[in-house]
Amino acid sequence: MYLKALLVALMVAAASHDAVAAQNSTNSTYDALDYVDQLIGSSNGGNVFPGATLPYGMAKAVADTNSDSNQGGFTTDGSNITGFSSLHDSGTGGSPSLGNYALFPYTSCAGDDVNGCVYPKLARAVPYKNETLKASPGYFGLTLNSGVVVDMTAAQHTSLFRFRFPSTDASGNSSSPLILMDLTDLSNSRQDNASISVDPQSGRMTGNGRFLPSFGSGNYVNYFCADFHGGKIRDNGVFANSRASTEVKDLKISRSINGFPLPGGAFVRFESPGQSPILVRVGVSFISEEQACSNAESEIADYDFDSIRSTAEDAWRSKLSPIRVSTNAVNSSLITNFYSGIYRAFVNPQDYTGENPLWHSDEPYFDSFYCIWDLFRSQLPFLTIVDTPSVVKMVRSLIDTYRHVGWLPDCRMSLCKGFTQGGSNADVVLADAYIKGLRDGIVWDDGYAAVVKDAEVEPYDWSNEGRGGLDSWKSLGYIPVQDFDYKGFGTMTRSLSRTLEYSYNDYVISQISSGLGKTSDVEKYQERSGNWQNLYKPDQTSSFANGTDTGFVGFFQPKYLNQTFGYQDPLKCSNTDSTSVCSLQNTGAETFESSIWEYSFFVPHDQATLITTFGGPDAFVKRLDYLHDQGITYIGNEPAFLTVFQYHYAGRPALSALRSHFYIPSFFGITNDGLPGNDDSGAMGTFVAMSMIGLFPNPGQDVYLIIPPYFEEVEVTSPVTNNTAKIRNINYDPTYKNVYIQSATLNGEPYTKNWIDHSFFTEGKELVLTLGSEESSWGTKVEDLPPSLGKYEGFNGTTGGNSTATSRKRTLKYADAEKMAMEAKIGGAW
Repeated sequence: MYLKALLVALMVAAASHDAVAAQNSTNSTYDALDYVDQLIGSSNGGNVFPGATLPYGMAKAVADTNSDSNQGGFTTDGSNITGFSSLHDSGTGGSPSLGNYALFPYTSCAGDDVNGCVYPKLARAVPYKNETLKASPGYFGLTLNSGVVVDMTAAQHTSLFRFRFPSTDASGNSSSPLILMDLTDLSNSRQDNASISVDPQSGRMTGNGRFLPSFGSGNYVNYFCADFHGGKIRDNGVFANSRASTEVKDLKISRSINGFPLPGGAFVRFESPGQSPILVRVGVSFISEEQACSNAESEIADYDFDSIRSTAEDAWRSKLSPIRVSTNAVNSSLITNFYSGIYRAFVNPQDYTGENPLWHSDEPYFDSFYCIWDLFRSQLPFLTIVDTPSVVKMVRSLIDTYRHVGWLPDCRMSLCKGFTQGGSNADVVLADAYIKGLRDGIVWDDGYAAVVKDAEVEPYDWSNEGRGGLDSWKSLGYIPVQDFDYKGFGTMTRSLSRTLEYSYNDYVISQISSGLGKTSDVEKYQERSGNWQNLYKPDQTSSFANGTDTGFVGFFQPKYLNQTFGYQDPLKCSNTDSTSVCSLQNTGAETFESSIWEYSFFVPHDQATLITTFGGPDAFVKRLDYLHDQGITYIGNEPAFLTVFQYHYAGRPALSALRSHFYIPSFFGITNDGLPGNDDSGAMGTFVAMSMIGLFPNPGQDVYLIIPPYFEEVEVTSPVTNNTAKIRNINYDPTYKNVYIQSATLNGEPYTKNWIDHSFFTEGKELVLTLGSEESSWGTKVEDLPPSLGKYEGFNGTTGGNSTATSRKRTLKYADAEKMAMEAKIGGAW
């Protein structure tokens, strides 16, 4: 019945396509920017940054709203505008990020008195005219209900805002515009002693403030330099709380004791500019006010708005240029979905090179890895294909962070350590880069030392870096629930999901070990990568809250120090559970943002052994179907991504293709509320993009799982070799009835494997897929399955296949673990 439901979903998509297909061009010569819609995900919790920026740009200019979901600054949920600021993140959860030093315009102040304008952020919010909203790469604009037209563009560290004012105010008097800048951020996290100064003659504003990160520890200071152009200055001054003065030019302000930072900032008032715009150039820096001014003066010297916008467009066009698709007969909404997702992949992380005050280094510095638990699954593997030089810089930055901070980050924003959600997943990022041949300037001896430290040394504060519970990990082979861990500290939850993630982290370390010729390490880390098996409870059942038995037996369960099993409902923290606490709270579950049902599939390196554990390929497919068809998983969170394609490992690649079309576009639309969850710095967007390309990564391995692209033809040009890889569909059907591969050729030779490696992109190979409307035998044989650490068993009575194991000495490794644990530990559940 589930297959029938999937087919019905495809039929609905086909009917939608037939209604609009005639509108679509068959001309493959197009400007990719025309297919970017930055507003996708600007409501319903997508939390995207939809404003003006460069690829990986630090300056990110947009209107900020007073929405409860304004993590990216601007929202299209009907909330009002509180200002226009220059620093943002994109698609994140947690508290709103950055949004420092917002500008806000008035046509005039009531009574022509500066105290007739409203200064506090909470009080000054104003609606905007929805029909005036415009966003395109490098540009954002709208008109406030007050009649002020505001648009903006950006350079790397500098925003350029353009304000056009009505010629008269609401009373019919000639306008006298006032533009203020306040010392706040989106989450109102400003700490004590923020400051601002305004130059009496030029109106230049400089200052700084100390703020808190949105999902991490510590604090940060950033600086600004704002210059005005195009209007005659009438006067200027500062404001504190709700009152202003033209006599005072400098302000230093505390936070206050009432939970909300005291409003404070500066303003410039102008003579009526008539029809001429007033431009505001805002340079930002994490080093100093002087560097903020230098950034602004060097990047936007002449206030040429159109030139800066054009330069930004060219930068975006260059980043999108490696990927070309045939537009023949395809629904244009899918092309928009595709390129909009790709666009969002380049918004974060942010290139802060030259803007890191924490240490001196000649290495690149990237920030806003927010968070790697999300990014390693699709976004960074995608960038490795289409923007390899930038990923090289990111990897060098991660390794340099290890050199100076002592650990690879699992999350990082605004110069601060972000919270660790599960494993040490920067290990996966480094391994993915290493096995795909990224070498330029990367000191891999240091990179290897970094991942080994994650595996071997427990940090004092593993809530921010590294791994916790390493004594138990090494002696017991799992992370116990209610572990006794006196060496480091973090939230004592997620024991099950951490065990599964640590297992994979150790496997990817073995991949680097192998490449560096460290044979003993290969054996050690591959052996540890099997620790996931220690939490499998073969007789564990699972039922819904109403008592309905799922019919499946055998699930992972948490374990105590004494090696007895605890219990967590396998459906707890699933999409069917709306009551449980599943994040980083100290009352959280033993799985992070996901259920045991879903985490049961997270053994990316040893699907063969997992399939055998679950009863063989047929049972595995039934369980995977149930996960999706019963709504246990939710595609709006990253752990669901790989499960869409894990049918490949069971010899059913056709079902991966079918499942992909079940989710796209049904759960990923091109409307403002079109994302099923936080975009998470482009993770959702690249899930869509890589699915539509037809090659989905298993990150940390040199594996891309093959399904038919959503387009008749896809071309991807490697920025390293300049070779162009091509995927072409024969019998392409834009209604997507033909989603099953019947046969394939690679560079003209028959190809039966259901996966391909990274050389496909770097060597510019051609993959031709012949499609049909029925599932075929292509890619179903054991020898055609993706690599796995263990051996495939139970496939038509055959065993063997693509085992990557070099050692499976698990025998009696943990036979004496209980005894050792009792001798080494006290406490826990004995």
